[in-house]
Amino acid sequence: MPQFWYNVKTHTVEEDAQSDWRQLIGPYPTRAEAEKALEKVRARNEAWDAADDD
Repeated sequence: MPQFWYNVKTHTVEEDAQSDWRQLIGPYPTRAEAEKALEKVRARNEAWDAADDD
């Protein structure tokens, strides 16, 4: 079963991690989820920032 990774340097989704690990976010079970990787990162960062403010 393939895994999908989001490459933060090229802004593309890769199947089965083809690039340097330092450039990748994942793994994700589907291409669609990997495409939304940056949205998830932003949401988590906002949640953590809000928790820090409390």
